Amino acid sequence: MAVEKNTFSFILIVLPLISCCVSLHTQEDSGYDFRAFPSYVRLIEGVKLHNSSKIEIGRYSHFNKFRILAASTKTINVHNFGAQGDGSTDDTKAFQKAWEEACSSSSAVNVLVPKGKNYLLKPITFSGPCKSEITIQIAGTLVASNDRSDYSKYGRHWLLFDSVQNLIVEGGGTINGNGNVWWQNSCKINKAKEAAPLSDWRLIFSGDIFDQVCNSTRDDCISIVSGSKKVRATDITCGPGHGISIGSLGSGNSEAYVSDIVLNGAKLSGTTNGLRIKTWQGGSGSASNIKFRNVEMQNVKNPIIIDQSYCDQSKPCKEQGSAVQVKNVVYQNIKGTSASNVAIDFDCSKKYPCQGIVLQNVNLGSAKAECNNVNFKSIGTVTPHCS
Repeated sequence: MAVEKNTFSFILIVLPLISCCVSLHTQEDSGYDFRAFPSYVRLIEGVKLHNSSKIEIGRYSHFNKFRILAASTKTINVHNFGAQGDGSTDDTKAFQKAWEEACSSSSAVNVLVPKGKNYLLKPITFSGPCKSEITIQIAGTLVASNDRSDYSKYGRHWLLFDSVQNLIVEGGGTINGNGNVWWQNSCKINKAKEAAPLSDWRLIFSGDIFDQVCNSTRDDCISIVSGSKKVRATDITCGPGHGISIGSLGSGNSEAYVSDIVLNGAKLSGTTNGLRIKTWQGGSGSASNIKFRNVEMQNVKNPIIIDQSYCDQSKPCKEQGSAVQVKNVVYQNIKGTSASNVAIDFDCSKKYPCQGIVLQNVNLGSAKAECNNVNFKSIGTVTPHCS
């Protein structure tokens, strides 16, 4: 069997002010044992974090072994390529040159974005494949250009990582998408306007890690879309906004695949959804091997929801027979309060019902659960119950 390369396209699109506090830290991913329920979730290999200087193989994804040791890592500072970091000078070319230097390096590279500086960036593509592992340490602030004409050639993209292997983003800095200008001109605010090219986080990638991401968007805090696989996100703070979403998938009768997603640790407050999987009728493919664990919710309208009849258009969607299959999804250690009467809503397809759904130690108060066309298993205390 051929060894899969962990190449990916990673589209980072940020709307209002998003604080991206990404860092590595000591953490053991104990708790729910995938091996105990092989029919629900298969064991996958990947990375385990030990402090900030070394990454070792553990569970999660089929990463090539990282050999990023502080002593052997080359550091590239964006200031050495002309970046000013004054918040008004266009630093796009400097970042592009720094990336080209990093991507061509035969040894592991740390691209440093220094603390205390504001780097104004127009749309930029960081292209691969690269020769070695790359860490981007964002300690300062990245600021998106607020000139809408800068995006005319780039559609919805601001920061795009394309065909890059083994990328780590960390540093505790800030990513400011300057989203107010886009919301003011958004079709969701003014129906006469065209859709804004910037919205939220749209992640399309394989084998990547995001730790400690803080968000205050007006749309999905994180949206993991078709093509994503072997993704780990930890310590997410979200609210207000639309919550954390897998999808939407299968729009326009398209084929979509998402697999091996782990969300470990999140706090959601005042969001319209909590943990959501959304698929259009008429699509095909699958969303599988997804794990949500250690999530706290406060006043969230739809804390846990799988919606296989998603329809984001003015006209009602026609009922169709095909659907994106949702299977092997674990909700573990989920607690909090629901702002609606329904805390758990599994609205699955009649022809392609949800399979292998596990609820373990879920406490969402006195709200009810609505569970249609779903094969599920409850472990420990689960409130509310699917009837």
